[in-house]
Amino acid sequence: MACPHATAAAAYIKSFHPAWSPAAIKSALMTTANPMRSSLNPEAEFAYGSGLINPLKAVYPGLVYDIDPIDYAKLLCGEGYDTETVQYISGSENFKCSKANSLAVGDLNYPSFALSISPSETFSRVYRRTVTNVGSPKSTYTAKVVAPKGLRITVQPNVLSFTSISQKLSYTVKLEGKIDQFMASASLMWYDGTYHVRSPIVVYVSII
Repeated sequence: MACPHATAAAAYIKSFHPAWSPAAIKSALMTTANPMRSSLNPEAEFAYGSGLINPLKAVYPGLVYDIDPIDYAKLLCGEGYDTETVQYISGSENFKCSKANSLAVGDLNYPSFALSISPSETFSRVYRRTVTNVGSPKSTYTAKVVAPKGLRITVQPNVLSFTSISQKLSYTVKLEGKIDQFMASASLMWYDGTYHVRSPIVVYVSII
């Protein structure tokens, strides 16, 4: 029932926000989901994603992580697809793969963070994200991080102040440390006193 459940929830959000992109709708569903306990499931986010979706909350998420169609084309270039293939998939005859037109998976403006590491690796990785204000015109969000031992998470800036609807602001997240288990689950929440905008964070040991 997961697919029809999520599809119906997406259609419900679309009825309130017909101009929202698929990425914005997905972001709303993910960042307002009710978190689940990784201690009860060894696969954690790999099993349940962001958590149990809440369509009522997702209609008013406060902030969304939007993605332009061109970013998906840049992602394909970054994954090694050639220009001809990307043009065929994207339908854009003018798009050309290049270093400037390439995007790493971790740099896609997605409402979650995942880092694959080698066993016993000491890691340091920086992610950049941009959020769009769809809540109160004037609002100030403060970052709250929950992380297990061995994982240090730094958010810069840790306060985002908006002055209008549809305003976009960017921030960076730095993951550092060393974990002694297969995976570590953490989270980043932006809170303005009304809206909770939660993103899951996962660091895991690659088995390939």
